[in-house]
Amino acid sequence: MIWEDMFDLRRAMNFRLQSRTEWLQQKFPCLCEHIGIVMQLSFLGILVLYYLQKSMSQICKERTKPDQGTEKHGIGIGIRFSTTYKISISCSLLLMATHFISLLLLLNGSVTYCNHKVSAISSEGMQVVSWAISSITVYQIVNINSIKFPWLLRAWWFCSFILAIISVAADTHFRIIYHDQLRLQDYADFISVLASTCLFVISVRGMTGLTITIPNGITEPLLNGKSDEQSKRRQESPYGKATLSQLITFSWLNPLFALGVKKPLDKEEIPDVDIKDSAEYLSHSFDERLQNVKDRDGTTNPDIYKTIYLFIRKKAAINALFAVISAVASYVGPYLIDDFVTFLTEKRTRSLGSGYILALAFLGAKMVETIAQRQWIFGARQLGLRLRAALISQIFKKGLRLSSLSRQSHTSGEVINYMSVDIQRITDLIWFLNIIWMMPIQISLAIYILHTNLGMGSLAALAATLAVLLCNIPMTNIQKRYQTRIMEAKDNRMKATSEILRSMKTIKLQAWDSQFLHKLESLRKVEYDWLWKSLRLSAIGAFVFWGSPTFISVVTFWACMLMGIDLTAGRVLSALATFRMLQDPIFNLPDLLSAVAQGKVSADRVASYLMEDEIQQNAIEHVPKDQMENSIEIKNGNFGWNIQSSSTTLNGIDLNVKRGMKVAICGTVGSGKSSLLSCILGEIQKLSGTVKISGTKAYVPQSPWILTGNIRENILFGNAYDKAKYDRTVKACALEKDFELFSCGDLTEIGERGINMSGGQKQRIQIARAVYQDADIYLLDDPFSAVDAHTGTQLFEDCMMGILREKTTLYVTHQVEFLPAADLILVMQDGKIIQAGSFEELLKQNIGFEVLVGAHSRALESILTVENSSRTTQDLISDGEPNAESTSNAELQQTRQESEHNLSLEITEKEGKLVQDEEREKGSIGKEVYWSYLTTVKGGVLVPFILLAQSSFQVLQVASNYWMAWASPPTIESEPKIGVKFTLLVYILLAVGSSLCVLLRSSLVAVAGISTAQKLFTTMLHSILRAPMSFFDSTPTGRILNRASTDQSVLDLEMANKIGWCAFSIIQILGTIAVMSQVAWEVFVIFVPVTAVCIWYQQYYIPTARELARLSGIQRAPILHHFAESLAGAATIRAFDQQDRFSDANLTLIDNHSRPWFHNVSAMEWLSFRLNILSNFVFAFSLVLLVTLPEGVINPSIAGLAVTYGINLNVLQASVIWNICNAENKMISVERILQYSDLTSEAPLVIEDSKPPINWPQVGTICFKNLQIRYAEHLPYVLKKISCTFPGQNKVGVVGRTGSGKSTLIQALFRIVEPREGSIIIDDVDICKIGLHDLRSRLSIIPQDPTMFEGTVRGNLDPLEQYSDSDVWEALDKCQLGDLVRAKAEKLEASVVENGENWSAGQRQLVCLGRALLKKSRILVLDEATASIDTATDGAIQKIISQEFKDRTVVTIAHRIHTVIDSDLVLVLSDGRIAEYNTPDKLLEREDSLFSKLIKEYSMRSQSFNNLANLHN
Repeated sequence: MIWEDMFDLRRAMNFRLQSRTEWLQQKFPCLCEHIGIVMQLSFLGILVLYYLQKSMSQICKERTKPDQGTEKHGIGIGIRFSTTYKISISCSLLLMATHFISLLLLLNGSVTYCNHKVSAISSEGMQVVSWAISSITVYQIVNINSIKFPWLLRAWWFCSFILAIISVAADTHFRIIYHDQLRLQDYADFISVLASTCLFVISVRGMTGLTITIPNGITEPLLNGKSDEQSKRRQESPYGKATLSQLITFSWLNPLFALGVKKPLDKEEIPDVDIKDSAEYLSHSFDERLQNVKDRDGTTNPDIYKTIYLFIRKKAAINALFAVISAVASYVGPYLIDDFVTFLTEKRTRSLGSGYILALAFLGAKMVETIAQRQWIFGARQLGLRLRAALISQIFKKGLRLSSLSRQSHTSGEVINYMSVDIQRITDLIWFLNIIWMMPIQISLAIYILHTNLGMGSLAALAATLAVLLCNIPMTNIQKRYQTRIMEAKDNRMKATSEILRSMKTIKLQAWDSQFLHKLESLRKVEYDWLWKSLRLSAIGAFVFWGSPTFISVVTFWACMLMGIDLTAGRVLSALATFRMLQDPIFNLPDLLSAVAQGKVSADRVASYLMEDEIQQNAIEHVPKDQMENSIEIKNGNFGWNIQSSSTTLNGIDLNVKRGMKVAICGTVGSGKSSLLSCILGEIQKLSGTVKISGTKAYVPQSPWILTGNIRENILFGNAYDKAKYDRTVKACALEKDFELFSCGDLTEIGERGINMSGGQKQRIQIARAVYQDADIYLLDDPFSAVDAHTGTQLFEDCMMGILREKTTLYVTHQVEFLPAADLILVMQDGKIIQAGSFEELLKQNIGFEVLVGAHSRALESILTVENSSRTTQDLISDGEPNAESTSNAELQQTRQESEHNLSLEITEKEGKLVQDEEREKGSIGKEVYWSYLTTVKGGVLVPFILLAQSSFQVLQVASNYWMAWASPPTIESEPKIGVKFTLLVYILLAVGSSLCVLLRSSLVAVAGISTAQKLFTTMLHSILRAPMSFFDSTPTGRILNRASTDQSVLDLEMANKIGWCAFSIIQILGTIAVMSQVAWEVFVIFVPVTAVCIWYQQYYIPTARELARLSGIQRAPILHHFAESLAGAATIRAFDQQDRFSDANLTLIDNHSRPWFHNVSAMEWLSFRLNILSNFVFAFSLVLLVTLPEGVINPSIAGLAVTYGINLNVLQASVIWNICNAENKMISVERILQYSDLTSEAPLVIEDSKPPINWPQVGTICFKNLQIRYAEHLPYVLKKISCTFPGQNKVGVVGRTGSGKSTLIQALFRIVEPREGSIIIDDVDICKIGLHDLRSRLSIIPQDPTMFEGTVRGNLDPLEQYSDSDVWEALDKCQLGDLVRAKAEKLEASVVENGENWSAGQRQLVCLGRALLKKSRILVLDEATASIDTATDGAIQKIISQEFKDRTVVTIAHRIHTVIDSDLVLVLSDGRIAEYNTPDKLLEREDSLFSKLIKEYSMRSQSFNNLANLHN
């Protein structure tokens, strides 16, 4: 009974299918005609309305302006027709002619598939009229000089293309069904399709390409008023000038390939990007959209997502159109397979012509698919480039506007991650956008084809497909969570890496290398754990998706068996081909969801950053000079760095500064001196009150901010070079002597953050920058702290009281001797101005000012006492070393300036360059790079197992499909060879086996990939942290950070899959060729030469693409470096109003990166297009072969299987080359990481055979024996034959002018720079023979540049956690910070932000002193240690040092002479030699000694102050 019901159901279904097919065959031909008539009527109607509206507006114009009847162009001006224009008019005329011929044929009684002849004739007649109007419109475009075709015309071309495709597809379908011969009408239709396709492509681009020709031969593109500069840029871009055929075939790249194959490309040889892809255009365009959203929503913080949507929508819509056409065309093949198998089975009764039509239909569909696919992929990449440029520009501009609080919540490491990693992920998401709207179309078409072949069985396929897709939802949510965690972990690691690189000198001096290495390794461990979880989930995802076609086919065939639907070979093969096509959207889904998850996280991060608070724009009121008497007015001002905190930084500030006044600001450490300048600059949040400024301003920050570049660029700072003014500035800032010492004068290149300049030189360069601006108001934050007494005096006299004498100047200073010259002195305490007045007035007030003055007086008295007492003794004979005054000019020229750090690169030979262009490998990536990557983990033992698993999958998959094709009957009437149940059972077993192979393969790839990435990261990290200081001096941190972030991301998440896919796609194509050749070995006849051509193309492509990828990688670092540098100096940039100049520089750097990147992705499409076309012809050849071979030679079912595999041949063949090229491009990241994995290392940290005693050094005697130091073999000596002994437990002062070699001596002591000759012996131990850690951990130093790390106060004082809390509190009390830390709620756990920016410079220096007090070493070195501290605090510090280190050796480098006057011994250096070395008393006995001269300068400088003080007393 049940079987009867089943039989009835089956019969009913077959009848329903048959009746539906008959209805479709009757109605469908006329349906096409009816659609055509409606469309043409709509077109003509809109056209009439359009012309009526134009006519009315023209009449109105003529009434208002009757006289203007002149011609548009003058005599002799003509139009040059472009290829696009010629093609458009030719195609329009051709279409009019073909439809006219079709109309004549119909009138002469030609037969059509539509029974309603009136409809057919009407349709053709209207087509003739429409195309006649179209041709006239195209012709008229010349007269209106339009750069674009009218939108109506483009819409008509698009619609007629769709209509032509539908019409030809329907005719072909009926021709095959009715076994008809080809007629003249069919040839006309085919020509119409070709012409319509051309017009469709033109309509998408929309440009006419017309050019005006002027009598003198000048040609000018119709750019609607674009500037000359933009026109020039556009002319330089071959993409911008490309014709239609060049755009389709990407042949506009041919000249670049011709050049790239001859020699490695240089960045100057890469063409410019098109104007619409330039950063300037895109930035401006994004700003406009942002403003639109602001205006529409009425908000100051616009929705970034909405802005992005408006920015990309037009280009994204065009890409979507191409993507949809590509998706539709890809399903023509599976749809026609059943017809093809039927043709092969019934070849005896069918004509060869219908077979050739089928082959032509297959080929035509593949060609359309290829062109559309290449265009949408290229368009998506281009759109990604545009969005990336716009967003980087926005992030940069935001960085220059961030408020102080926002800056603290987003460290520079984080912000650099936004630029490098997050922007890349948003760009990737743009690429995947097209897959979102392709997927429903692909699934719908697949179900339609299955329904056509299998009837109700298609519902089972749909259910199975949806089940697989639904599996993704939980997996995606988990993956998204993992991605968020990965990004957080990466941010933390990059933040720490950035901080460590910035503070590398301090870390090495303090012997904290191992501690910070462990910190980075632990942060990486957290990141590694999340990466592993993410990759593990991806491996399970791969198993689900590779197994999905098999799962869907099993469910579908089982459902067909239950429903009794006959599974013929044709139906099975069509279904299998469809399932393989379905595999594409399902394959793409995990990547899509992963990209959406990553892109959403990244977009949220960037959006939240772009919505952060900005500097108050209205904090300062700028008043024109003629409307305000004073330069600066502050009334009842209250200011705070942290607006969320209840306490304010500055309270009740009232200040009036008249024009030309000199205002000095003094006070103890942390009293609010720098904050007062910040409130005038508008840097600090204004809580209440008013700030008015009249005139331009220039600012010199406390910590020197120097740009990478040469000295002249730093001083000019964007202004024009005026030699007289420049020379005046250089002289006033005491830089002339320094320029003489520099190898290339003022064109000498400065290292990153001014690394090859002494502190004093950096300070004077930035003072010169301010002076050259010729501003009205000067704000100088402690400008004299880093310079010696002589230079300080010269700066004050020539600069402050000389070149700036007419200017309004506010200067913070700790040097009391510079106070008497001020018209007004402000004394700061606890954020308030407690005293204000002239020097004499303040001395009389007797409130707090005399504390500072008293300390200075005592310091000065100590000097004068020593100086006077020493005069009576006879002159002391110098040590025989030449005096600085007698040094010959020639020697002076030769001597290099003193450098704070090691310089390892030739400067003279390389035109003053310290930081060289980033090294770049040339030629092919060495096999050793691949070998290193593959064998990093356990010698590559996993690789064979991965290949075996993939090969097994391929074999089992081919076997399962072969089995189904062989076991299924060719027609419904034929008897099956084996039972349906057994057939399906074998199929299921083979399918499950292949899926398990995939699970094994994906798991092994994940394990191998993450293990390799981790091992390479660890090797690079160890190599970098063990590199000598010279490496960090000459390598911008951007280069290291680029490798640690972007390149490491490639290794973590992409590299293993990219390498794997190379092997997997080769295995897949071998399987496909095996199946095809098994049916018709003749395919090899064409396959072998085509493969040879493909390989030739690849070899031709690789040299150019490889160099483009390398250049793209190299050009990324300068963007990050420039951004990091600009963030650090944001306050200075704002003070000088230079935001626009820095933004423009950023746009130029973006373009420099876009050029190689854009041409690299274009080159990939160039290659893919050619390979796809070649494989299409291989497929077409195999089809023609199968059609032509006589019946009985081949089994139709197996032939159908060959076609099923052959449909994907173009995709597979392109994917092999694509994957190889992609892997090579990504392998550049491995190459770059390997470059930094084998750097020259410092000496060992510990030498087991030569460890010093545990209590070493006991006495602290330092003996220099014939010490000679130079920074490289080809550079002159910086220290020359230094021989002297610092006795143990003595205080030794080291003095000398800037550039004399003081800091180099200290570096030699810590072996930051190794001696070339001679030795340094501490307590009978040669320091060059022990480990660096043993040496540095036993010495203490308070460096010139105070460094604090992000974290807590306790972590900064004791990062190794060696001391108890009571020890730490004791050290804090001794260094005057105990009360400040106790006042904070968190006490020792009080937070320190990046760079210690929430602590003043003086407080940071006191923390460094606290470290030394905790360490209690036998030897303490003070390198300008109290430069940022007021005289009173300095006195207290000196007292603490003398008490705490009374039985220890203390070596002091100082510019404040009174800090070395009470030393036991003084060493005077001059030009790298010992000029004098003796006790201070002995040196002062000789009036011509260098030390005497320094003392005299200091006391003379203070004389005016001293006289006033005495007068008061």
